[in-house]
Amino acid sequence: MFQLLNTSVRNSIRRGTLTTPHGILQTPFFMPIATRGVVKTLSSHDVEALGSPIVLANAYHLWLRPGLEVLKAMGGLHAFMDWKGAILTDSGGFQVFSLAGLRKLSEDGVTFQSHIDGAKMTLTPDRSMEIQRTIGSDICMVLDVCTELPASEEDLRHALELTTRWARRSKEAFLETREGSINPDAALFGIVQGGTHLDLRRESAEALMAIGFDGYAIGGLSVGEPFEDACRVLEHLDAILPKDRPRYFMGGAQPHEIVAYVQRGVDLFDCVLPTRNARHGLLYRFVHDDLTRPDFYETIHVTNEKYKMSKEFGYLRHLFSIDEMLGLRLATQINLEFYLELMERIRASIV
Repeated sequence: MFQLLNTSVRNSIRRGTLTTPHGILQTPFFMPIATRGVVKTLSSHDVEALGSPIVLANAYHLWLRPGLEVLKAMGGLHAFMDWKGAILTDSGGFQVFSLAGLRKLSEDGVTFQSHIDGAKMTLTPDRSMEIQRTIGSDICMVLDVCTELPASEEDLRHALELTTRWARRSKEAFLETREGSINPDAALFGIVQGGTHLDLRRESAEALMAIGFDGYAIGGLSVGEPFEDACRVLEHLDAILPKDRPRYFMGGAQPHEIVAYVQRGVDLFDCVLPTRNARHGLLYRFVHDDLTRPDFYETIHVTNEKYKMSKEFGYLRHLFSIDEMLGLRLATQINLEFYLELMERIRASIV
């Protein structure tokens, strides 16, 4: 499934391939966010044209809408959204975190009120696997507990231990649902928790490795901790996690942060920033080719008056000024192209 081709002689940047039922992915790579089965403002063909071999969808949101009945009838999410590439699905664990005011944790799972109609629902490790199997995900994630930072060691330990028990149940359910699945060769990733507490991170990683997963995600970062602490956690885990399994940094990252995380052994990324910022007229563009300097890119607000006469951005600014939807689509394409090219440049730099 994962083949590590080489590692940079200067740092821990890894170059490899990740084989999925819907294609071979060159690592490290970035996944555009298709939370509800769509990258906002773009069609599946738009994303394919940009060169992305994978998107990230969310099991929780797809469970609520369109629902499992529709997804089953359509033959899974690939067919539903007419997407030929791979799909990774978040288990719903982040919603355990983000919907803290609407949920209650227990050993069994998380009970919450639907943000759509207030209906009471329960998401368990078994149910999360059922949802992701119905979606037809190429890469499934265990149900986990993500803790907002800063947090006490007691809270972090509770989340870690519950995540570990849920991970074991997730794997059991994942294996039990393989037969008859529309994507039986899917992979399952465990999620390392523990906040910025290095001993807890080691404990979490070792417990998950004892269970055994196809890949390992680093969760519970990009939730309020300083960038330096995230780097410290990744450096610590780089020496612990198995070299022959892909590593996935869950959550947002600015371009210079992605470079830093890749240098610490990360292979997979997702982030809402390129698409979300695009819809507000904030664009990314390269300034120079030296990725070792954090100023290799800049962000511009295309709605600023100074771009009114710009041959490069004037038309796009005009589209935003008249609230034309095409402006959102073009800006999204620009930002995703930037992030995807960034990963190409990183892969090319690994020598």
